[in-house]
Amino acid sequence: MTGLSARVRNADGWPVPEVVLTVTDMSGRQIARAVTDATGAVATEPLPPGICTAVLTAAGYQPVARTAQVSSAGTGSLGEIALAPVAGAVTLPPPGPWTIDPVHSTVIATARHLGIASIKARFAEVSGRIDVGASFERTSGFAEIKAASIDTGISMRDNHLRSPEFLDVDAYPMITFTSSGLRRTGGDTWLMPGELTLHGQRRSVDLEVTYGGFGSDPWGGVRAAFHAETLLHRNDFAIDYNAVVRAGVAAIGTTVKIDLDIEVVQGEQLPAM
Repeated sequence: MTGLSARVRNADGWPVPEVVLTVTDMSGRQIARAVTDATGAVATEPLPPGICTAVLTAAGYQPVARTAQVSSAGTGSLGEIALAPVAGAVTLPPPGPWTIDPVHSTVIATARHLGIASIKARFAEVSGRIDVGASFERTSGFAEIKAASIDTGISMRDNHLRSPEFLDVDAYPMITFTSSGLRRTGGDTWLMPGELTLHGQRRSVDLEVTYGGFGSDPWGGVRAAFHAETLLHRNDFAIDYNAVVRAGVAAIGTTVKIDLDIEVVQGEQLPAM
């Protein structure tokens, strides 16, 4: 049996997951806490009969407070509740396909060296698309990076990193990431869970995404910008430490930070410039 229930939507009528429902009695004591699921539904355990106060909170949305009546059976309903975005929230890009512009997008991998410095590698060739959902949380994405495009600024090191001892770019030419949704964490920030395939290994990875806005470009198109970052563990992708040493980056840390600055152009393909 459930207690107090509700169904939460955004201003466009789409379900909002990860909304926290907190219930207090008339003295202000918390008596229940629950979180909405992917459909926007939430329900507490059965509650003491009487009047209670329910507060719903979610990143990027204004909080909502309601008074509810709990029956003698311990149940009650708030019905459907619409959440409004926080004041000054960013304007989201229009729904539909957006294509990654490789000329104006960069992928940087940074690893610590000797605990006091950083080694950076840039992947110069990235492509893919983002399909913005009618509800932004339903946005999906796909990106692929050409492994052989790695560039640390030292050609001998780069050739070794491309070799079978490290990235093995002939056997695994592409690094890919796919995702089918977003979870809002702030006014202009989201978490994008997905799957990263690297060096023949597939792992679940969460990208922390910051949205930079959208607008017209000088070539007659519309662009949107995103920054994303995550931490990878070298051992998760079968990268051998001895190969790292032979590649000339001995004493490198096992954690690698990935930063992506991505520009996308509205439409199925890039416009001619």
